[in-house]
Amino acid sequence: QVQLVESGGGLVQPGGSLRLSCAASGSGVRFNAMGWYRQAPGKERELVATITGLRNTGYADSVKGRFAISRDIAKNTVYLQMNSLKPEDTAVYYCNTRPPSFSWGQGTQVTVSS
Repeated sequence: QVQLVESGGGLVQPGGSLRLSCAASGSGVRFNAMGWYRQAPGKERELVATITGLRNTGYADSVKGRFAISRDIAKNTVYLQMNSLKPEDTAVYYCNTRPPSFSWGQGTQVTVSS
């Protein structure tokens, strides 16, 4: 059974940066299309970034130009580099396949505030 473990969140000031990591156990997701999702309080979970293969990426309009998704196949890990963070990026961030096919992990909290 695949487990997804997100890490790297924290409290950051507006304009700051964070790098999130998602480690997946099991080889089944090594080449799957993967996505980073986020859920803000009182809102639906939304997809913010996807990666297919090694370099085929896609982004929600709200994060385009600020976030970058990447992966290390050998480490079975997906990353999300987040730059120029805004208060509206505050949310719990999760990873999963795209579309989601595994149980959600606990996520990692990102709080953007001065």
